[in-house]
Amino acid sequence: MSALPQPSPDALAHSAALDAVIRSEIEAAGGWLPFDRYMELALYAPGLGYYSAGLEKFGVAGDFVTAPEISGLFGRCLARQARQVLEVTGGDVLELGAGSGKLAVDMLAELDRQGCLPERYLILEVSAYLRDTQKKRINSSLSGHVAQKVVWLDAMPDSFSGLVVGNEVLDALPISLVAWQESGLCERGVAVRDGRFTWQDRPLTAGPLFGVARELALPPGHVSEVGLAAGGLIASLSRMLERGVVLMLDYGFPRREYYHPQRAQGTLMCHYRHQAHDDPLLYPGLQDITAHVDFTAAAEAAVANGTALLGYASQTQFLINCGITDFLAEVSPRDAAAYLPLAAQAQKLLSPAEMGELFKAIAFGKEYNHALLGFVRGDKRHTL
Repeated sequence: MSALPQPSPDALAHSAALDAVIRSEIEAAGGWLPFDRYMELALYAPGLGYYSAGLEKFGVAGDFVTAPEISGLFGRCLARQARQVLEVTGGDVLELGAGSGKLAVDMLAELDRQGCLPERYLILEVSAYLRDTQKKRINSSLSGHVAQKVVWLDAMPDSFSGLVVGNEVLDALPISLVAWQESGLCERGVAVRDGRFTWQDRPLTAGPLFGVARELALPPGHVSEVGLAAGGLIASLSRMLERGVVLMLDYGFPRREYYHPQRAQGTLMCHYRHQAHDDPLLYPGLQDITAHVDFTAAAEAAVANGTALLGYASQTQFLINCGITDFLAEVSPRDAAAYLPLAAQAQKLLSPAEMGELFKAIAFGKEYNHALLGFVRGDKRHTL
C-alpha cells in the first residue's frame, strides 16, 4: 500500500471517526461483522461514509471517473433511448444515484434539443452532499425551464411509469463475501486484532446467502462476492414499475464468467485517488469499495419479480445503437480542436481496452412491447 497517496491530516481524522463507529458496531455484534455491513458503513454511514461525506469523488480531483464525466456523448446516447421509452409510455425519468449530476444535465439538455422533455426528471439520492452537488450543477448548467423538471426523492416511489436509469449503481451496493473451503462454506467478515481491522471467516450454514453460495458449488479455495443487495434493489424496482423500462449500466459479467476459475479471488476492488487496490479495510470513508455485477443474478431477480428481460449488450454496442457515431459526425474532423478531444472521449467509452466491453447495459420492463433502440443489434441475452 506504500504506493498509495498519503491522506491529509483532515482526511485521516475523518477516517478515524468512521473507524471508531465501525469498531463500536463490531464490538456490539460480538467481535465480528459480516462484510456487507462493513461495506455499508464504509460507504454510507451518515456524514462519515464515502458517499455521505463532503469529499471529492468524481473526475480528476476525485478517486475515479465515470462515463458521464468522460464525455457528454454518453448522456446524449442515453437521452435517445429515453426518448423512445417516453414516447411509448408518456412517463417520467427516474435516475438512481445521480453522482455529480453530469448525466442528468446531459440527458436533459439532449431531450430538450429533441423537444421531448419529460414532465419530471426524478433523482433518488441518499447522500445529502451529492444532492447538493447535483442541484448546483443542474441549476448552473441548464436553462430554467429545463432545470425545473428535476425533483429529488428521499425514497423510491410506490409506483412509476417511464424510464428508470442507473449508471454504476449496482456495483456500489454492499456485497457479501463467501469462501469455499474444504470444510464447507464460510462467510468472510471483519474483526479487530492488535488494534486493526482484519479478515475473519465464520461457518455459513443457513439463510439466503448460504442458499446462493451452495448453488454456485465452487471448488475449495474460491473466494468471491454474492450481491444480495443488488438483487433486492432490482426486485424493488420491478415491483415499483407499472409501465416502462429499467436500464442499468455497470461493469460485470454473466454468472459463468463471474465465477470462472481464473477469477477465483473475486472482483472486490477499491479506488483511491485514481489508483486501484484490493484492501477495503484501509482508510474507511476515504475510498470507494466496489465489486463487479453478476448480470445473470440481476436478470433472474427482474424476471422473478414480474418484469421481462428486454436487452443485454456491451456498452460499446449499446452506445453505437443509440447513435454515438451520429453525434461524432456533427463535428467536422477538419476542426481538429473540437473533433480530436471528442474522438478521444468516444474511444474511452467504446474501446474494448477501456470501458467498451467490461461495461454492459441491461434492460428489463413491464407493459413495454417495443424493441429497445439500445439493443437492436448485438443483444446478448442468450449469454445470461
